[in-house]
Amino acid sequence: MAEKKHVHLIGICGTAMASLAGMLKQRGFRVTGSDAAAYPPMSVFLGEMGIPVAQPFDPRNLRPRPDLVIVGNAISRGNPELEHLLDERIPFCSLPQILHDEFLRGKEVLVVAGTHGKTTTTSMLSWIFHTAGQQPSFLIGGIAENFGSSFALGQGRYFILEGDEYDTAFFDKGPKFLHYFPDSVILTSVEFDHADIYKDLDAVEIAFKRLVNLVPRRGRIVAFDSGESVERCLSRAFCPVERYGSAAHSDWQVANLRLDPSRTTWSVLRKGEPWADFEFSLGGEYNVWNATAAAALAASCGISKDEIRAALKTFKSVKRRLEVKAQVNGVTIIDDFAHHPTAIASTLAALRSRYPGARIWTILEPRSNTLRRNVLQNDLARSLALADEVVVAGVFKSDSIPEAERLDLAALAMQIQKHGRRARVIADVESIVAMVAPEMRSGDVVAILSNGGFGGIYEKLPQRLRSLATNQVGNKVSSIEAPAKA
Repeated sequence: MAEKKHVHLIGICGTAMASLAGMLKQRGFRVTGSDAAAYPPMSVFLGEMGIPVAQPFDPRNLRPRPDLVIVGNAISRGNPELEHLLDERIPFCSLPQILHDEFLRGKEVLVVAGTHGKTTTTSMLSWIFHTAGQQPSFLIGGIAENFGSSFALGQGRYFILEGDEYDTAFFDKGPKFLHYFPDSVILTSVEFDHADIYKDLDAVEIAFKRLVNLVPRRGRIVAFDSGESVERCLSRAFCPVERYGSAAHSDWQVANLRLDPSRTTWSVLRKGEPWADFEFSLGGEYNVWNATAAAALAASCGISKDEIRAALKTFKSVKRRLEVKAQVNGVTIIDDFAHHPTAIASTLAALRSRYPGARIWTILEPRSNTLRRNVLQNDLARSLALADEVVVAGVFKSDSIPEAERLDLAALAMQIQKHGRRARVIADVESIVAMVAPEMRSGDVVAILSNGGFGGIYEKLPQRLRSLATNQVGNKVSSIEAPAKA
């Protein structure tokens, strides 16, 4: 790719694909893309970058013929653009392949991997390196609010990126992160996920063991201090391994944790000795773990604790991670990407500490390839029962999941009710908004959980709440004026 050529991305609206598109354009390539549907925040991001997005998929989107096509991992045989490029023998590759060949060569690569917390931890690590003057390059699976972007091409020695265990492309079913050849790794957690490509937890662990096996002896792994799966994945590491968390044996131990409505504070002990005190505006114990992992790896790269402290204090968040979308008549509407029972439980626990005494609503779209299946249904019921009111939408593209494997919505609702919470299954967004908006009252917090656009509910629910408030005011005015007119 020495010459600046035309690159087309099929499935460009995925978070990583959109970021790669921006990186390629910044490098001087002509970039176009296509997708089935575009929705915020990545559609906005691409628009601001001036990258055209064609919808829907169509062979005509590959005219004039691009020099290279990057095929997203969500694209499978039968896609009209993929079939066209195969027929015409247009050169193509995967995202991880071009990322390695075009951007990672010559950099010290720091990869954040794990079932949970990758995006936020990568954002924190990037912000720490940035504020410390390291001029890092980074690639994040979301929009980091401090940067207003999901990527940067810095002049420094480090490239920080989110390492996804999901498969690479239709022609490469191995995990993306195996293409990155990391110098150091943060490992946040290892749980069963991505039920569409991993048969069981053993298969997931094999992927992470292979990642661990790529880290050179001179490198480092910073890993969460609990979980048998994490232990098994680390058992044959050739590099130093440091642990973080709340366990007494941790190299980086969290202590004095305080979760207040407006800020979070904690201390870190390094090998049992006081090391530093931290604070930031984020809620949730899981974010403290994420920040501690980022601090530990940054410290190993020579960044001082004072620089780390200053960076974390000013860290904001990532789009779609406990993001307040609207506040209407005292009702707070929050968007969160949580798409696994463990992440859902952590999100709801964070909201409890952030909004003490509030009635917590959860509106879930079972959209991820794990949640659409019944493999974690019992865990999902327990997690959702942490809310006061639960609404579950229809399973996204349910027909593509065999009925025997599909999430059983009626059974899920009954399981939640056995935990003492009201749970309702309401198939579509319009019906959800119409039914629940009149029940909401000032002080309620509504967590909308989806890893997709969820039918525009983020706009439709606030609109309905405003409409109800306007009608209520109008009714009050009419009742006051009626006697005078009589």
